Amino acid sequence: MKILYINSRKADYLQDIAFNGLSKVLGSEQVIDSPWNKKFHFSVKEYPKNFGYVKNSIIPSVIGQLNKSKVDAVIVGACNPRAFQHYLKLLPKISDNIPVGFIDGGDRPEIGGDLERLGFPKLYQEVTSKRPFDFIFKREKLLSESYNKNVFAMPFGFNLDHLEMFGNRIFGKKFDVTFWATESHPIRTEVLKIIQDKFDCKENGSILGIDFKKFPHKGNLYLQALAQSKISLNFRGGGWDCVRYWEIPAVKTLMLSQKMQIEIPNDFVHKESALFCQDDLSDIEELCQYYLDNPKEAQEIALNGFEHLKKYHSEVERGKTILQKVQEYL
Repeated sequence: MKILYINSRKADYLQDIAFNGLSKVLGSEQVIDSPWNKKFHFSVKEYPKNFGYVKNSIIPSVIGQLNKSKVDAVIVGACNPRAFQHYLKLLPKISDNIPVGFIDGGDRPEIGGDLERLGFPKLYQEVTSKRPFDFIFKREKLLSESYNKNVFAMPFGFNLDHLEMFGNRIFGKKFDVTFWATESHPIRTEVLKIIQDKFDCKENGSILGIDFKKFPHKGNLYLQALAQSKISLNFRGGGWDCVRYWEIPAVKTLMLSQKMQIEIPNDFVHKESALFCQDDLSDIEELCQYYLDNPKEAQEIALNGFEHLKKYHSEVERGKTILQKVQEYL
C-alpha cells in the first residue's frame, strides 16, 4: 500500500508522530510526503520538533516522490493552511475511489477549527465542499460534544525513538515534584500557585512566570530532567492534550494529571498507570505527599504507565490505527 501524506513543513506533533509510525509500519517508500519535508528525513531539529524524523529514509523518500501518481490512499496530516492549500492543488488529480483521510491535531475542538484560528476561516469548507473526507482523526475530541460517525479520537502519543539516547542508563530521582510549563491556561496558574512553595518546586523551577528563554532544561535535557523527577504534573494548555501527558510515562516517571475531557482510547488508569486529581485541585498536595512517602508504590505505577504507553500509545500504534482505518475504506 502507498499513502500520499499531505503535510505542513511546520512542526505539528500529531502529524509528525503519525508520519513516523506509518513509515515504520509500511516502509519509507510507501509513505510519500507531499510536499517533501526535509525534517522527516534529516535530523535537523531538536526534540520535540523532530517527532517526524525517520532514520535511513532519505533514498526511499526520493524513490517515493517518483510514484506520487500511484497511491492507494491520501492523508491530509495537519490542520494547517499550507497543508490544505497544497491538498487543494492536488485534489483534481485524486481519483474518487481513493480514500482520503484527515488528521486534525489542532487545539480547537471543532473539526478544522485551527484553520480559523490561523486566519483561514473558510478554507475547511472550501476543501470539503469539493470532496468530504472519508474519515477524520481528531486530537481534541471532547467528551461533551457529538461528532459525526466518521470522526475518531487520536491524541498525540510518543515516538519511542527518543528514548534511545538513554540507552540502559537509569536516572536517579533528584527532583521531588516538577511542573515546568507556560501559563497557557488558567488551570496551570492555579496549580503553580498551589505547589510552588511546597516540596522542592521552588528549587527545581516549578514556579509561576517561567521564562523558557532562560530555562536550563531544553530538548533532550528536558526529557532527562523529567526522567529525574519522582512525580511530574500535567495540566492542559491551549488544548487538553499535551505532549507532556505522554512524555512523563515515557521516561518512567509517575504522572499526576487532571482528568482529561477528551476521548482517549486505552487511557491511563488512576492508581494503576497514572494519578488523576480532583477537578477542583483539592487533593494535589495530598497525592504528591503520599507517593513521595511511598516510593515503591510510586515506582510501580510509573513503570505500569511506561508499559501501557508502549502497548497503546507509541508512534507505531498510531500508524497501525491509521492503516487499519484506511483498509476499511478500500
